[in-house]
Amino acid sequence: MQKPCLKCLLAELAETDYTRSLKEYIAAVPEDRRVDEETYQARLSCCRECDDLQNGMCAQCGCYVELRALKPEQRCPAPVKRW
Repeated sequence: MQKPCLKCLLAELAETDYTRSLKEYIAAVPEDRRVDEETYQARLSCCRECDDLQNGMCAQCGCYVELRALKPEQRCPAPVKRW
């Protein structure tokens, strides 16, 4: 069994049909339904430093961080918010 990839985002994981589908979904989110690129990258940077990031998912809530970080209404689910 392959060990989980700690500190990895979807973009860094092996390409599978599932990861490709998620990346396509993220790319298709309309501009008016996403945060600006600077905010998005800042959020992902915080997630990359978090011990709860595993295989592109947040261990706090089970979401894919690249999708959660994209949406303006979303917040970090950790007890001590990172963003």
